[in-house]
Amino acid sequence: MGDCQSLGDCDDRRIVRLYEYLDGALTLEDLNEVKKHLEHCGECAHEYDLECIIRSVVRRSCREMAPQDLKTRIMARINEIRVEVGHG
Repeated sequence: MGDCQSLGDCDDRRIVRLYEYLDGALTLEDLNEVKKHLEHCGECAHEYDLECIIRSVVRRSCREMAPQDLKTRIMARINEIRVEVGHG
């Protein structure tokens, strides 16, 4: 990953490298290379920030529980459908 300064200078491999960086799937040397690149490339730094936000929102969303009444209604509807098709 070179030190690009303008939009479009980085190739598609940068996205793969950013995901590997975020996932901790790089060697220490590669981690340092990507970190240095992010310090000098506004485009990649923006992509990194955006991916961090997305991952944060997904993590938060995965912790939320559906309301119990929704679960109850869904299970009731599943049972109704089973009866209708003759599996209940």
